[in-house]
Amino acid sequence: MSSTMLPKIGSPADLKALDETELEQLAAEMREELIGVVGRRSAHFASNLGVVELCLALHLAFDFSKDRLIWDTGHQIYPHKLITGRAAELHTIRTKGGLMGYPNPAESEYDLFMTGHAGCAPSTALGLKAGDDLVGHPERHSVAVIGDGAFPSGIVFEALNNAVGLNKKFLVVLNDNKMSICPRVGGLAYYLDKARMTPMYNDLNKRVRKLLPSIPLVGDQAERWLQQMKDAIKASVHGGMLFEELGFTYIGPIDGHDLKSMRTYLEKVKQLDGPVLLHVLTDKGHGFEPALKDPVKYHAPAPFQRKEDGIIPLKTSSNKAYTDAVSEALFNAMQRDPKVAVLTAAMCEGNKLQKIRETFPSRFFDTGICESHAVAFAGGMAKAGAKPVVDIYSTFLQRSYDQIFQEVALQDLPVVFTLDRAGLVGSDGPTHHGTYDISYMRMFPNMVVMAPGDEKDVTPMIEFALGHTSPVSIRYPKANLESIEREAQPIELGQAEVLEWETDGMFLACGTLVSTCLRAAERLREEYGLRVGVVNARFIKPLDKTTVAKAIEECGFVITVEEGCLMGGFGSAVLEAANDAGLNTTHVRRLGLPDRFVLHAERDEQLAEVGLDVEGITRSALELARAVGLPGALAENGQACAT
Repeated sequence: MSSTMLPKIGSPADLKALDETELEQLAAEMREELIGVVGRRSAHFASNLGVVELCLALHLAFDFSKDRLIWDTGHQIYPHKLITGRAAELHTIRTKGGLMGYPNPAESEYDLFMTGHAGCAPSTALGLKAGDDLVGHPERHSVAVIGDGAFPSGIVFEALNNAVGLNKKFLVVLNDNKMSICPRVGGLAYYLDKARMTPMYNDLNKRVRKLLPSIPLVGDQAERWLQQMKDAIKASVHGGMLFEELGFTYIGPIDGHDLKSMRTYLEKVKQLDGPVLLHVLTDKGHGFEPALKDPVKYHAPAPFQRKEDGIIPLKTSSNKAYTDAVSEALFNAMQRDPKVAVLTAAMCEGNKLQKIRETFPSRFFDTGICESHAVAFAGGMAKAGAKPVVDIYSTFLQRSYDQIFQEVALQDLPVVFTLDRAGLVGSDGPTHHGTYDISYMRMFPNMVVMAPGDEKDVTPMIEFALGHTSPVSIRYPKANLESIEREAQPIELGQAEVLEWETDGMFLACGTLVSTCLRAAERLREEYGLRVGVVNARFIKPLDKTTVAKAIEECGFVITVEEGCLMGGFGSAVLEAANDAGLNTTHVRRLGLPDRFVLHAERDEQLAEVGLDVEGITRSALELARAVGLPGALAENGQACAT
């Protein structure tokens, strides 16, 4: 289908000139464009298909060049980008130098926050409203769009409570599609299911209002009767009045794919004072049958080609990732030990835990997008004698920082943290990089911090962690498995693994960049005559201070290598240990992630950008070797010196 309406939309203002038929055609063209994007690269898909009409209705009812709009989580931002002047660039999304797959204020005035974590939209939108009122713009509306999967997050209820207390004119649009990335869980999910099953509430309410003039009641008595009738209807069909009891005006549920109806409701909502919650029912994957039937699979599918009888994947990968290896190790541990349990925060699919969920349902706990609760919950389990494993992405575990401190480390409880997506994550970009976990985990007393160097380290580290009597953190990247040819040494607390010992220089490698360091060492030896060793650190805390000191004392130069932020990271731990031992560190350098946010690109491109590929590590080693005067270093004229 060729686009005829979409090219006419340079900004949301252009929507105002379209009639209902043209708007419906525009919605269809937007979905075709979204399907085309995923045909080229992996991208968030089903969630974007589900909010096309909602996006159009919001931009038709409000003027977000002045009013405020926050899309919670932000992965459903593509339709919004299509109508805010970025349609021609959508083909670049999630590529280096192209559009971000999340809101990005650097791209458009219509993106106010770079969002990527769930649950914060009500807080930021309420803050925008309070700020606008404070600086003299009380006429501006503020809207937060949040999904039902994110709604149970603790910060959401903090915001709702505050909104009622402030009594600001404030709209929360609850986009209810029965899903997070996986099916939603918990009591609120059951509550919303009741509401979804009873959409007759508003019809009944409208009928009561039509009947009211014919009833022989007047003034306040009539209003009280209407309110009592309204409450009775809600109590009977909703199983409770949660949102109204909190203090919100609740409207819904309404059909989120009925553009005309939604526009009508939004125009009415604009006239209401105080906080309002508009409950919108949508279907994740709407308009594309495969995604509608399996929104989990089509959350962010691999590229595909559409055919009349279905779709054909354009590329598939049979390579196993570190996520697979950790999931398998946990599954095997659960088979051996009935005390082992696995917890996750709405990331069963991402963490490859489906087999665990199906095989051990009584020992698998999905808390929803509630990371703080998950960690405190795990602390309780550990105190009772269980062996809980908290399996959460590094970037999301940050949300439970205080619980890691108070409920786990301070109590010295044996909770195991498996931190998926540690390091650079590719096209998801800065909201999802697992950049900070080394720094925020190693500072806690009692915490052991580990990173496998390759596939052979994964299972032994899981086994070590489950047998340890204090909390343990294990980080691993979003990357395919690599296996270094060697007889792997056993995992012992605080012991590094020396892979190659040489005295010209030494790479102290933390995590799966070990193999990259080995390739850099090979290149340095073959092309420049420099003999550089490699140590697989394994433990960040407790650090193998003996091996570190020996390297600093015996080697011409030492370079620490880590896929995490330099401040407070593994390299900092090495320098701290050297300082405590009174060692000279003028020949020690640190390689890691710089003090800036690394933008979206392929992971290999990101590693090259920050100098953590073979070329970058080799270049840094040559520069340092030259600085300390090693005879095998590269001369200024670019030729190798004689050794």
